[in-house]
Amino acid sequence: MDYKAEFLYLTTTGRKSGQPREIEIWYVAYDGCYYLCAENRERADWVLNIRQQPAVTFWVNGQTYRGTGRALDRAAEPGRAAAVARLFDERYGWSDGLLVELCPQNP
Repeated sequence: MDYKAEFLYLTTTGRKSGQPREIEIWYVAYDGCYYLCAENRERADWVLNIRQQPAVTFWVNGQTYRGTGRALDRAAEPGRAAAVARLFDERYGWSDGLLVELCPQNP
């Protein structure tokens, strides 16, 4: 896959402040969605924000999306998780974190 951008910019809603919170993060694309890998797993602030409010916006490759985020359950979706982890390993040499899925809403 040819990635135009090295980073994805994710905006979540702060679970305490209610204010927009933006991060710059590595990503991979798979099956119509984008995936992130949280090094600090469930302790990452942006993951905690998504768990409380799954509605997100994100910008990647010159395109802005509104969508939803969720943690990918490796046990419940082993095929998808393995494919996404493989993409992270190929692109960044690392996939040992919590995989988070961002799916754009249909227009």
